[in-house]
Amino acid sequence: MVKELNVENFKKEISEGLVIVDFWASWCGPCKMMAPVFEEISKDFEGRLKFAKLSTEESPSVAQENEVRGIPCLIVFKDGKEVDRIVGFNPAPQLKQKIDEVLSKI
Repeated sequence: MVKELNVENFKKEISEGLVIVDFWASWCGPCKMMAPVFEEISKDFEGRLKFAKLSTEESPSVAQENEVRGIPCLIVFKDGKEVDRIVGFNPAPQLKQKIDEVLSKI
């Protein structure tokens, strides 16, 4: 399950454990393609990695604070600190592989 984040809950939700956040926008074509892929692969990482998403339109200050320049932008946080990021659309197999690579380095 993918949790919706916003200005109010962002810091709390990323503060402990491993969290991957999808920074997206409604006008972004690749973001729309990423949404179902992100949702689908979240099941494969259940118990290892929390999946969340944040609208850059509704929470621009959070995107700015995290230096999100291009979307979709997936940022992996460990205990509130960024450990890696994946920018751009990736089909499910490549995205799973990239997330596995990130997790293997942590």
